[in-house]
Amino acid sequence: MEERYKVKVCGEEREYEDGTSLITIANDFRDKYDGEIVLAKKNGRLSELFKRISGNCEIEFITTKTNPGIEAYKRSATLIMLKAFYDVVGNKNIDKIYVRYSLSKGYYCTIKGDLELNEELLDMVKMKMKKIVNDDLPINKRTISTGSAIDLFRRHRMYDKEKLFKFRRASRVNIYSLKGYEDYFYGYMVPRTGYIKYFDLYLYDEGFVLQLPTKENPVVVPKFEPQNKLFNVLKESEEWGEKMHIDNVGVLNESISKGKTKELILLAEAIQEKKIAEIATKISEDKNKKIVLIAGPSSSGKTSFSHRLSIQLLANGLIPHPIAVDNYFLDRSKTPRDENGDYDFETIKAINVEQFNKDMVDLLEGKEVSLPTYNFITGKSEYNGNTLKLRKSDILVIEGIHGINDELTYKLPAENKFKIYISALTQLNIDEHNRISTTDGRLIRRIIRDARTRGISAEETLMRWHSVRNGEERYIFPYQEKADVMFNSALIYELSVLKHFAEPLLFDIDRSSPVYLEAKRLLKFLDYFLGVDTECIPNNSILREFVGGSYFDV
Repeated sequence: MEERYKVKVCGEEREYEDGTSLITIANDFRDKYDGEIVLAKKNGRLSELFKRISGNCEIEFITTKTNPGIEAYKRSATLIMLKAFYDVVGNKNIDKIYVRYSLSKGYYCTIKGDLELNEELLDMVKMKMKKIVNDDLPINKRTISTGSAIDLFRRHRMYDKEKLFKFRRASRVNIYSLKGYEDYFYGYMVPRTGYIKYFDLYLYDEGFVLQLPTKENPVVVPKFEPQNKLFNVLKESEEWGEKMHIDNVGVLNESISKGKTKELILLAEAIQEKKIAEIATKISEDKNKKIVLIAGPSSSGKTSFSHRLSIQLLANGLIPHPIAVDNYFLDRSKTPRDENGDYDFETIKAINVEQFNKDMVDLLEGKEVSLPTYNFITGKSEYNGNTLKLRKSDILVIEGIHGINDELTYKLPAENKFKIYISALTQLNIDEHNRISTTDGRLIRRIIRDARTRGISAEETLMRWHSVRNGEERYIFPYQEKADVMFNSALIYELSVLKHFAEPLLFDIDRSSPVYLEAKRLLKFLDYFLGVDTECIPNNSILREFVGGSYFDV
């Protein structure tokens, strides 16, 4: 007689036979969850649905309305897209399909080979994807040795993966297969192709976009909206990576292992300085520009960037005056609260917009203005004798998350404003099919800076990150295309440096923590990188804002 085990889901306990799959149990509890179940937590550990029970356990199912769930959906959709392309075009006609970066709620991809990428081909691939989904094929997983994985990807001409696993510390590698097509993916998958019902393909620039749903609405494919300015800065950064002959982690590790770290750091920093100098020159050439507005998401390096831009403005004959929008916060008692009753410092309604505009207009009119300083301890603005009057060659450099939103500067003439959007847009991929999330890069930066400068643990930072991201989605990203220029603050070598600082902080998070799985995911991600110390990093580097040792007061 089969042994039976107690399984607890949503506070309800039922008995199942030994070896029952998580898919079977998920089907029994489907009505308890809002959204498609794609993964599970079994006794606190993330698990794929093809796994089976072998003892008493507690299970929490993961839907596409969560980060882990929607990411599993996107990876699985990418696998189906790759399989469809190889089926339609043929292996011998494809040199490489590259999943490059996130764009318009999807992934921008390129393809090289003996083919012409056009609407007709894309329609054929989309039809093939739909057939694969309708056939509800199994996505199989097997584990092989790292040496076998290197041989496998050499045979498949996936040379980025071959190089990646050359530097792999783990002895085993998980391989996913779909009807003969084999690949490696960083993270878990859904069990069958029938789960991936929502997707679309769009031609864009020299490639195409695999458009996918979001966790906010996982059953709708959002309309494709080109983000041309963001795309151009991503493409420029990618081209610089190619000029440096580094576009993936395996090549970066190889460069580090061959002792080229110093050269790599100096070149990456020189490229950034050149870009900052170009922005400063562009500002100085337009005599109407009197206010530079700098905005961007958390941990983009806005403070270091504003200091370096100010130096370049000085070199162009302008005298910059930094102003932080944070000094115009409303008194704490007047600050709006969010849906949880907490102070919402992210909303523009937390800023005294009227006073800010009055002061800036007065400055532009040549008047002397007393500027406030916000006391974050008392929660009130203070006037401590800080006055300013603009002369002919003076220029304001204003930093704040709402800088690109015209609601903040609604009284200021458009011809006087120069808007800069800054973000850490990682130009490096793990390999040709596994991109690095720019959000992960910023999160790791923030974990390190919070611990170093604010005494905030990695656990606390991870707990707050959801709220930070919500604020970015509402108050920053919708305005990024309104910028006059975009600046990419990511450095191609930085994750190899951040690894040393982040790993001890993440290892300190206990298994019982609600963010333990996220910490574990980030540790696995950092394990791909060979470490680099900070010795060769210039003291004016944006990276110094996070790891310490900056010339600037950051």
